[in-house]
Amino acid sequence: MTRDMQITFDCADPAALAAFWAEALGYELQKPPGEFTSWDEALDAFGVPPEKRNDMSAVVDPEGSRPRLLFQRVPEGKQAKNRVHLDVRAAPGLEGDARMAALEAEAERLVSHGATRLDRHEPAPPLMFGHIVMADPEGNEFCLD
Repeated sequence: MTRDMQITFDCADPAALAAFWAEALGYELQKPPGEFTSWDEALDAFGVPPEKRNDMSAVVDPEGSRPRLLFQRVPEGKQAKNRVHLDVRAAPGLEGDARMAALEAEAERLVSHGATRLDRHEPAPPLMFGHIVMADPEGNEFCLD
């Protein structure tokens, strides 16, 4: 049996991290439930106080085929290197210099949205095609692959 899944990020600022990942992946902020026209309207109706309104945020694939990403506020900061990370496929079908140029362009774009560039791994045929290691605005590592 297959199951749907979502990927959950613990973070300090769910709204900001959701906005970053929406930009990085071409996702959009999840729309409010039912007939509500805004999240503020929905949260007012649910009785959520203003100081709790950035406790969670989610982004979704506009085409509905990729997993939902949920961002939840936690009190502690990031402690160590991720054991699981996302690979953002930023150069599909490209090889060699063209692949690395596409990855560099995407790295620059994401840095302009708050990411940090950590490392570049050069292509090493036959099995390694090259990638760039990045961190999101809260330090979670991911790769441009």
